[in-house]
Amino acid sequence: MAVRKLKPTTPGQRHKIIGTFEEITARVPEKSLTVGMRSTGGRNNQGRMTMRYLGGGHKRRYRFIDFKRNKDGVPARVKSIEYDPNRSARIALLYYADGYKAYIIAPNGLQVGSTVESGENVAPEVGNALPLSNIPVGTLIHNIELRPGQGAAMARSAGTFAQLTSREGDYCIVKLPSGETRKILSACRATVGVVGNSDHALEQSGKAGRSRWLGRRPHNRGVVMNPHDHPMGGGEGRQSGGHPRSRTGLYAKGLKTRAPKKQSSKYIIERRKK
Repeated sequence: MAVRKLKPTTPGQRHKIIGTFEEITARVPEKSLTVGMRSTGGRNNQGRMTMRYLGGGHKRRYRFIDFKRNKDGVPARVKSIEYDPNRSARIALLYYADGYKAYIIAPNGLQVGSTVESGENVAPEVGNALPLSNIPVGTLIHNIELRPGQGAAMARSAGTFAQLTSREGDYCIVKLPSGETRKILSACRATVGVVGNSDHALEQSGKAGRSRWLGRRPHNRGVVMNPHDHPMGGGEGRQSGGHPRSRTGLYAKGLKTRAPKKQSSKYIIERRKK
């Protein structure tokens, strides 16, 4: 995966940096694994706007991704690497030996024609999914479950990975992409490798229109609103707006919002870096 910078033939091209899509091998998704998506525009079932700055965007189809990887003992061949408009990572289409088809998040190094497998006794190789108890310490992993059988919840976006650092009884110690270190049950599954499309972080849209294609409408700042619209609004001329806070009055910078008695806090060994 690489990025390309375009010649500034127009103002929108001047700062545009996009991916090359060179690893993508199929233009049309597997129809049996997709479904149409309906856009809400930020409105609820009464037609009232409950989320601001949403609407428009290109029409999309949702691709069903197999985050559970519970088809054990059946090898699967990678048929294609595809683009997914609903996530930053690329996806891989798997053809299982028994005829079953599924999409997974494509890790770095996974090629068309490669074979992947899931289960307790498979080798810890790129693309294979197995319990944390069977993965060697120090391995880079992604698509990590928080509860056995729940499906992958962490390290799923482009270029992310976690590292299995040690074991303590029934738990494994995992260092997450945020820098947080926490315990996860050894029975939880993870996939070996690093999520692909790591150059996604280098991309730049170059113009406001690309945000509209993604369904993002213009976002106006709180300091330019009136006092009854936002806590940071009002004032003569250009006022700073006071302490940064949300529209509902919650501090936006520095205030800890995690519940002090949250049940999962006992599993966190070291909090994420500020």
